[in-house]
Amino acid sequence: MDTNGGATWQQADVVVVGAGLSGLVSAAQAYNAGRRVLILDQEPETALGGQAHWSFGGLFLVDSPEQRRLGVKDSAELALSDWMGSAAFDRPEDLWPRRWAEAYVDFAAGEKRAWLHALGVRIFPLVQWAERGGYDAQGHGNSVPRFHVVWGTGPGILAPFLAKVQEGVVAGRVQIAHRHRATELVFDAGAVTGVRGQILAPTGVQRGEASSRDVAGEFCVDTGAVIVSTGGIGGNHAMVREQWPHGSGPGYMLTGVPASVDGLFQRSVAEAGGALINTDRMWHYPEGIHNPDPVWPNHGIRILSGPSPLWLDATGHRLPVPLFPGFDSLGTLRHLETTGHDHSWFVLNKSIISKEFALSGSEQNPDLTGKDMKLLAKRVLPGATGPVQKFIDAGVDFVQADTAEELAAKMNALIAQDLIDPQGLQDTLVARDRQVVSGLGKDAQLNAIREARRFSTDKLMRVVPPHPMLAPEHGPLFAVRLTTLTRKSLGGLTTDLSGRVLSAAGTPIAGLYAAGEAAGFGGGGMHGYRSLEGTFLGGCLFSGRAAGRHAASTTQT
Repeated sequence: MDTNGGATWQQADVVVVGAGLSGLVSAAQAYNAGRRVLILDQEPETALGGQAHWSFGGLFLVDSPEQRRLGVKDSAELALSDWMGSAAFDRPEDLWPRRWAEAYVDFAAGEKRAWLHALGVRIFPLVQWAERGGYDAQGHGNSVPRFHVVWGTGPGILAPFLAKVQEGVVAGRVQIAHRHRATELVFDAGAVTGVRGQILAPTGVQRGEASSRDVAGEFCVDTGAVIVSTGGIGGNHAMVREQWPHGSGPGYMLTGVPASVDGLFQRSVAEAGGALINTDRMWHYPEGIHNPDPVWPNHGIRILSGPSPLWLDATGHRLPVPLFPGFDSLGTLRHLETTGHDHSWFVLNKSIISKEFALSGSEQNPDLTGKDMKLLAKRVLPGATGPVQKFIDAGVDFVQADTAEELAAKMNALIAQDLIDPQGLQDTLVARDRQVVSGLGKDAQLNAIREARRFSTDKLMRVVPPHPMLAPEHGPLFAVRLTTLTRKSLGGLTTDLSGRVLSAAGTPIAGLYAAGEAAGFGGGGMHGYRSLEGTFLGGCLFSGRAAGRHAASTTQT
């Protein structure tokens, strides 16, 4: 993309700090309103689009045509009930997060899909069922499938906003200043009137790779409004540990976002008076695995599993109900913290791994990302997908064997500790298989699998029929070591529904806005404690649109 190279403008109507999805949406909205927009980003041009480029492209939609075609009965009322049961708002500072949650569910049940469709975004027709919960009707989880995958994944959702920003660049009304790292807000009479920062030295790194922080100069830009869209903290393990509730987190973690996701400017805004709340609320995944072809430091990938693998702790014990794959990410993470170990295991067989294993991210789903129907059709054929097979063959976390005893030995060898009892693993698998053979049984996970297969998408391409795990025709057995994967912060800068950053006293700071993860996707934490999934990209869209429109309406061109 042409970024109008040369010196950074000294003045702009709206300055957007951060060139991820929420920043691009904000900039596109302000440009559409006739404003002159400057986008500042500390990374090189190759990183344009930020984390969204790497995403699976999931969107939370309510009562969509895709749901209705699959027989899913959803409503705004049901979705809001699910959201509030998952968010579990319980703090005085949750006033604005709660308002943002209500507004976002209305958006997801209303104009969200039509707005995106008008921009050229298309949705894969088979809706997925994420975060299924498994508690009571008022507890955590999606009562129905709501996870809609964008045709084109993360790059597909970025495309219309990149195009609009490029239009502004060509028109001379938008400039993108790469390697410009904002460090400080400028105030005059209590209002934000500019941004100061450092010009970083040029770099040739590719998208996602860690870039240098060598300083080559400084800059200062005057403006009528600043929109902070710098993302979260997932690439900064020191900050993640500092904000981790009840301790400092697992001793070892993988990283699910590039190193540039450092949270530093969010903290600068807080030091300047913005109310930063709910920082202990975070969304990390317990089912991370090492990427055999890493892009950023300690690069991990999340397994998107169907419900059939047995989830065992580090010592080989099954996790409690309903901590099955895909049911309650935070609940599982909290439970695993109590075990005293930094890893857990999926145990499964070839039949399960072939149909139920998928990997999160645009690069791990070339069929959906590349809009390749022929490649997509192979998902319903026997055998693992190409990306999954690559991890089986080259990933350091996968072991396979013909017997439980042999599998236990390989699991212990992988971690260089004898934590898995071979006979105990055999007994666990035999007991599970007896429940399958009974045709009924008391095993809650098997009953959940049978229930999942009532949904057409799961039956077609996601969930295998219950079968004896030890049956030779379904072998070999697999074990996959799982590690906590950092991803999202759920807290952030407090904003009103216009995206204006509020002070600790609850008053708007003139000229200052925030969007996306920096704002907790709206209000300083619209998810509360838990996400229903598909809500991160959508939160960037919704909050970026609000901030961009309102910032444009309050500035002069």
